[in-house]
Amino acid sequence: MNTDPRVDAYIERSAEFARPILSHLRACLLAACPEAEETIKWGMPFFVYRGRPLANMAAFKQHCAFGFWRGKALAEAARNDEAMGQFGRITALGDLPPKRRLMALARQAVALADAGPIAPRPVKPRPPKPPPAVPADLAAAFLRAPVARRGYESLAPSRQREYVEWLDESKRTETRAKRLAQAIEWLAEGKSRNWKYERR
Repeated sequence: MNTDPRVDAYIERSAEFARPILSHLRACLLAACPEAEETIKWGMPFFVYRGRPLANMAAFKQHCAFGFWRGKALAEAARNDEAMGQFGRITALGDLPPKRRLMALARQAVALADAGPIAPRPVKPRPPKPPPAVPADLAAAFLRAPVARRGYESLAPSRQREYVEWLDESKRTETRAKRLAQAIEWLAEGKSRNWKYERR
């Protein structure tokens, strides 16, 4: 058995009601998969099979939790979402499936691990956001400052959006007027809204 004394210590430190639950889960999993190795990850006992996470368990103040790492693929294991794992809040051994069923699920989890890693979901490319609509007061200011307009148009849409959002965040008319004047000055100099924080 590839047991870890830290798991023994974890079980001993757990609440009295939790100890028989954790010991039972541990025994079932190691009997179903003798190759599994125990370890502690994120402060809780984990069972690792051939370098891949297989299952984990945890004890809390009033309940325990247990789950297979690829539990979603084990449809029969999924019972509820009340707690971490697939078996909800476990407060007594009777909350778990029978030993034979639990071991069968563990063997299915091993078979899934042997089948290889989960194929990553294809990433859908996000369409680029269109350039922001130019607010009326900024458009009017561009008529008086064509150099600033050219500076604005040379920016990427995301950088243009930073200026528009900065103006739109103004709560007071005076603040907006001050920001508009500052924007025209910076744009005429070819600067982005956050030019102060960019690497030179």
